Amino acid sequence: MSEHEIVNKLTEILRDLLADDSIVLTMETRRDEVAGWDSFAYVNFIVAVESEFGVKFKVAEVESFENVGAIVRRISAIYATR
Repeated sequence: MSEHEIVNKLTEILRDLLADDSIVLTMETRRDEVAGWDSFAYVNFIVAVESEFGVKFKVAEVESFENVGAIVRRISAIYATR
């Protein structure tokens, strides 16, 4: 799965969670740049991402993700080891 495909799927997940079809994520997107993407929504997003991609992030990883790109790179790294 390419990084572009992962970003597209993350966009779909966040659009569904926040009920906002106007959201467009990029590798550089940070949570504070998306209206409504607060800490509660972030936890729900991470849970949905783990479920969708069949991955499990460590708490330290979740806390360290600075932008969407960091999440995408981590998913890619997990897939690369399978």
